[in-house]
Amino acid sequence: MKPEDTVRFGMRALFGYPARTLLVLLAMAMGVASVILLTALGEGARRYVAQEFTSLGTHLLFVLPGRSETVGGPPPLLASTPRDLTLEDAMALTRIPSVERVAPVSVGAAPVSWRERHREVTLLGSTAALFEIRQLAMSQGSFLPAGDPFRGEGIAVLGHKVKRELFGNRNALGEWIRIQDRRFRVIGVMTPKGQSLGMDMSDTAVIPVASALSLFDTESLFRIILQAKSRQTVDRVKDSVIKVIRERHEGEDDITVITQDAILSTFDRILSTMTLTVTGIAAVSLVVAGILIMNVMLISVSQRRTEIGLLKALGARSAQILRLFLTEASVLSMAGAGIGVAIGYAGAWVLAGMFPAFPLQVPLWSLAAAVLTALVNGLIFGVIPARRASYLDPVQALAKR
Repeated sequence: MKPEDTVRFGMRALFGYPARTLLVLLAMAMGVASVILLTALGEGARRYVAQEFTSLGTHLLFVLPGRSETVGGPPPLLASTPRDLTLEDAMALTRIPSVERVAPVSVGAAPVSWRERHREVTLLGSTAALFEIRQLAMSQGSFLPAGDPFRGEGIAVLGHKVKRELFGNRNALGEWIRIQDRRFRVIGVMTPKGQSLGMDMSDTAVIPVASALSLFDTESLFRIILQAKSRQTVDRVKDSVIKVIRERHEGEDDITVITQDAILSTFDRILSTMTLTVTGIAAVSLVVAGILIMNVMLISVSQRRTEIGLLKALGARSAQILRLFLTEASVLSMAGAGIGVAIGYAGAWVLAGMFPAFPLQVPLWSLAAAVLTALVNGLIFGVIPARRASYLDPVQALAKR
């Protein structure tokens, strides 16, 4: 029997039992589509996190006050050595050669009012460096001017949402607003930036860091953000930051320095593991589809005993019968995989339209893995019924025994 005859025979057998064939195709298609959709969601989550961190800026380091460490004694065996990060500490870091920019940050909530309108606003105290580090943009006016960070001027830059809720369609530039009991002149309005790692810059107001520290009656910074000159210098900058702060804090290592790449790689590992886990769960449905193929093919062998007996009586060898049934199983698997790929891509396209901010993308490795797994499952679970068909005695098969 020629190869084309084998394929033709298998196709005729499939079309001869449409209900059985449709059931197997549906099971295999759902398994493949599940793998494609779940891996697309996992890859989309990974890309979304990377996109969010990139929107913060590039080559960034975050310096936080305090350092957790393990100590002896009863549980929980954790202690901390907190010490304030001051504006002087931030300015000392600007002298590190590989540092491009340094932005001290003070954060708090304060009531902001203009005439009869008022609301609670997240207040950021920083310097002009924050504009480039956070990749902000202005829709009106200008950002905080460069100058002496220890000088607390009465100026403010409003987020787009804060401006709209306080001033509506009026021009806010040059207007005076009241933050707690102090007056600040609006010098700029930022363009909408949206959520970025839990902070909506459109819903904030930015004032000089010295003004914020005075307003909150503290000397402690929330954190210091540094931007290295290149990605290659990030580790060197981290070591230099630890060294400089240690010298300023009487030899104590009382800060935590987190690099942007370290955070991103941690999230990447977590999300990649989650993607592989849910892909494995989805792959179980392919195994179920393979078992269904095996059961259906076993039924097919019982129903086609006369046909198999006639083939063997005409001289077909056991290997040819085996090849016939394996061809039928592989055709079922590949057809089901093809339908599943179409369903998976259609589902990903629909989800991408529903959630445009979420960068859904089907990784090529998942596509290849789903199709290959479908084919292998079909062949593996098709072996048992194929071997049973090939071992049938032609006389007994023709006698339907």
